[in-house]
Amino acid sequence: MLERLFRLKENGTAVRTEVLAGVTTFLTMAYIIMVNPTILADAGMPMAGAAAATCLAAAFGSIMMGLFANFPIALAPGMGLNAYFTYTVVKGMGLPWETALGCVFLSGVLFLILTVSGVRRLLVGAVPRSLYAAIAAGIGLFIAFIGLRAAGLVVASPATTVTLGDLTTPTAGLTLFGLVLTGALLVWRIRAAMLVGILATTALAWAVGAMQWTPVDYSLEALTSTAFRLDIPGALGIGGKGAALALIEIIVVLLFVDLFDNVGTLVAVTERAGLAAPDGTIPRLNRILATDSAAAIVGSVAGTTTTVSYIDSAAGVAAGGRTGLTAVVVGLLFLVALLFAPFAQLIPAAATAPALILVGALMMAPLAQLDWDDPLVAIPGFLTLIAIPLTFSIANGLAFGIIAYVLLKLARGQARPGDWMLYLLAALFAARFIWLAAG
Repeated sequence: MLERLFRLKENGTAVRTEVLAGVTTFLTMAYIIMVNPTILADAGMPMAGAAAATCLAAAFGSIMMGLFANFPIALAPGMGLNAYFTYTVVKGMGLPWETALGCVFLSGVLFLILTVSGVRRLLVGAVPRSLYAAIAAGIGLFIAFIGLRAAGLVVASPATTVTLGDLTTPTAGLTLFGLVLTGALLVWRIRAAMLVGILATTALAWAVGAMQWTPVDYSLEALTSTAFRLDIPGALGIGGKGAALALIEIIVVLLFVDLFDNVGTLVAVTERAGLAAPDGTIPRLNRILATDSAAAIVGSVAGTTTTVSYIDSAAGVAAGGRTGLTAVVVGLLFLVALLFAPFAQLIPAAATAPALILVGALMMAPLAQLDWDDPLVAIPGFLTLIAIPLTFSIANGLAFGIIAYVLLKLARGQARPGDWMLYLLAALFAARFIWLAAG
């Protein structure tokens, strides 16, 4: 049955290899079970419910990727989009988290429609690849800044905007311990470095009395406290529950970041696994993208942010994973992890902050792809990179980068009719800035 489903011999692999690859990928990305609920809790979401939703979304997405697309990529709620959801949408714009989940649902539906209709190819082709790298790195800085702030290592300052925090506090000390330990494990190439770092820092926090025990609720009500709570009418601006233009912006940002993240992950994992077709195309691409959008829809219903393809899947590919059986194993392990979801509320911020900081650091790698000697690439890339963390908005980074690229390309005299989609995006982002200024 496994041979028929996954064509193991055709892909030069075996069940044992695929299972090992799946376990490797799971251990590499399991930190999301604890980090994602911590971020969503800042939006007012129940932590136990968010943890359960994280496991369910990851399990559904990964298993569907394996069975429907037969590809060794695992999915889970995306880092960066969860921060955008909490700190920009809920806390910044003041939207209820239920309405924000409705936006996640609508972005998933829109992404599915764009995939089926073929419009997705126009969007992918319109945006320069150099901006993909800058967006990914900018989101990395955003995540790292959130981690530094949660740890108290960076604090507000009326004189300099931000400054170094008090390193003698228990939270700062534990975070520094977690940074050193997790960094060392990453240097030693330990697959579960993030997970081990979080658990070790949590254990130390309990040992030194920096945490207080609170009863862990295993009730079904706690585990389903975020399920089916999304507010789709509110996300559509029906009934005066939200500003329609702001909600459209949220949906577009979720859509675009998911799109860029997915394409980048697919290219990286496909190249690493040698799964690309002779002409360089990715096999079963529409099935992969349909899976990604379906997982986002299911995740929003369960009560978590946009589910995306994880670059951590490259760890499983490096261990020999070549088929969807790898992704199915990851999904099954996330279902097992659901039993431990309530323990997420026992993880202190000092334990998850190092993971946020180091994930942000690892997301800097795409910057090596940018040609910093070419102003047409360097200036839009830098504006994107710096605007995301400093304005606390992925939308602003996207807008600065695309508008700057179009203006510089026009200044160079390289305007082409075939770039009409890029010009349209730049015009829409410019209109957004005008609307914000008028408001």
